[in-house]
Amino acid sequence: MKNKVILVSSNQLGRGDKELGENILETYFTILKQQPELPTAIFCMNSGVFTMTEDSFVSVHLKEIEAKGVEVLACKTCVDHYEVENKLTVGKISGMAHFIELQAKYEVITIS
Repeated sequence: MKNKVILVSSNQLGRGDKELGENILETYFTILKQQPELPTAIFCMNSGVFTMTEDSFVSVHLKEIEAKGVEVLACKTCVDHYEVENKLTVGKISGMAHFIELQAKYEVITIS
């Protein structure tokens, strides 16, 4: 995972049942945080920004990953669109320009 960026573009993993997708995404981050190598950054956009809010169990795992030195970022346009700035419990707000910088330096793995 070293030298990789995870792009989270949805608050669930896969298509189909919403609750199942949310559970699968939480499982993904539960297992990811236990790995010896973590990504350089996690960038959340579109409904992926919901994973960084108090309403998502994923935010607990993202906090632990962030505490291990991983940059956790939310797309500002998406945060503004969904009006969740005051609900974010982890990470910081960033812009697309920063994501493009990360994309130029690191391999991107998309979670959707």
